[in-house]
Amino acid sequence: MISRVYRATLFALYQLCIVTGIVAMPLAIAARQAGLTLPIHRLLANVEEAYETAQP
Repeated sequence: MISRVYRATLFALYQLCIVTGIVAMPLAIAARQAGLTLPIHRLLANVEEAYETAQP
């Protein structure tokens, strides 16, 4: 039961990270033009890895 809740929470977090990345796209484009990068891809990769590891 706990593992099912854990996987559901990771899935929701993964989806939230994807939405955050889409919403932050204009900010990311402006930051890249200023010479900065946003580390959203690292966050998404870490959450994706945790979700895939939790799969049975």
